[in-house]
Amino acid sequence: MTDLYLSFGSNLGDRHTLLLMAIDLTARHVGSLVRCSSLIESEPWGFSSAHRFLNAVACYRTALSPREVLEVTQQIERQLGRQHKSIDGYADRPIDIDLLLYGDVCLDEPDLTIPHPLMARRDFVMKPLAEIAPELACEITSRSEQEPFNS
Repeated sequence: MTDLYLSFGSNLGDRHTLLLMAIDLTARHVGSLVRCSSLIESEPWGFSSAHRFLNAVACYRTALSPREVLEVTQQIERQLGRQHKSIDGYADRPIDIDLLLYGDVCLDEPDLTIPHPLMARRDFVMKPLAEIAPELACEITSRSEQEPFNS
């Protein structure tokens, strides 16, 4: 079993309900929920919108591979109303689930990079992560200050 950290975001529809449903469906299909942050509100990141986001970070214990986790979380996104992934930039969406960390795994594939390459730059990820795993958040912040970002 591996500890998996996911971020959740929603800025369309009933954001609160969608986040709670996504967190619950993930526990049902990916692995047991170890801990979950409180929900925080944030401005859209990387695009302009009148719709603010609700965000959370959760830790799960899973037996699935990173690729299987990606497939399941994308299926949950579709089930909760996400039409398509953002390709040419970010856009409003009812739900977004990002893989942040999967144990000590480092992976760099065209559609899956672990650790998530932008997480240290996103307060809406780092604040909830610090709430549930302060040592981990501190390590990520320290590492990102020493290494240049891949943008």
